[in-house]
Amino acid sequence: MILLKLNAKGDAVTMLQELLNEFNYELVVNGIFNAATDKAVRDFQARNGLVSDGVVYTKTWTRLLNNAPADLAQMEARFLKEQDIIATAKRLDIEVAVVKAVNEVESRGRGFNVDGSVKILFEGHVFWDQLKKRNIDPNKYVKGNESVLYPKWTRKYYLGGKAEYNRLNQAINIFSNAPSAVAAAGVEAAYASASWGLFQIMGYHFKSLGYQDIVSFVSDMKESEGSQLDIFARYIEVNNLQKFLKNKQWASFALRYNGPGYKENKYDEKLAKAYEKYR
Repeated sequence: MILLKLNAKGDAVTMLQELLNEFNYELVVNGIFNAATDKAVRDFQARNGLVSDGVVYTKTWTRLLNNAPADLAQMEARFLKEQDIIATAKRLDIEVAVVKAVNEVESRGRGFNVDGSVKILFEGHVFWDQLKKRNIDPNKYVKGNESVLYPKWTRKYYLGGKAEYNRLNQAINIFSNAPSAVAAAGVEAAYASASWGLFQIMGYHFKSLGYQDIVSFVSDMKESEGSQLDIFARYIEVNNLQKFLKNKQWASFALRYNGPGYKENKYDEKLAKAYEKYR
């Protein structure tokens, strides 16, 4: 049981927000224990006969978890396991400590929301580009869909948690009355514009990863965190990144996996530190 209170940050806060949303609090899931989260916690505590102090510890966690959906208890079977890590290390011919380091630094901590759905993040600027690649003019569909369709990246519309599916579904529904060919292309573009699972692999990679269609890619993401790790390993192979991991060239790997902004976020330093811990 992790003690959380106002201004705390991290994956534990993300899980707290997701759990509170199961009780209809409608928080933005951003991993930050902000004023809205504090208010929801105090209200939940008051409603459940607890001290309403905004401090989340043993009693509050117990109440939240004991009343959570059944899916939460069933999710354990889909959690990442040691054997998954060992198998991936062997497959990529790298050390187990390297896989664990990458998992710690590059993953989102959990591949599923508390309701059992795969973690996603819908990217409206990617949706814009994906529509253009399918010869669909995004400008025609912007009105009324500004939160899911825009030309430049912004975090303004992120909701986090299972609420990201509301954004995905809004994008899909844009083409509900379109001709069948346009509708099919629009739906594929929507799924391709979300990042999926533990390692947040973008859907538009589905073809390069060997999938015939986006549905098969999403289905594998739904299987387990082990399956999500398998897809991540496939991504590493397809993009020839295992050599950097094998030689512990953290900066070279981070540049190719995280992009030029890796230095600002110190991904290479975090990878090196995590590797030393697991080694």
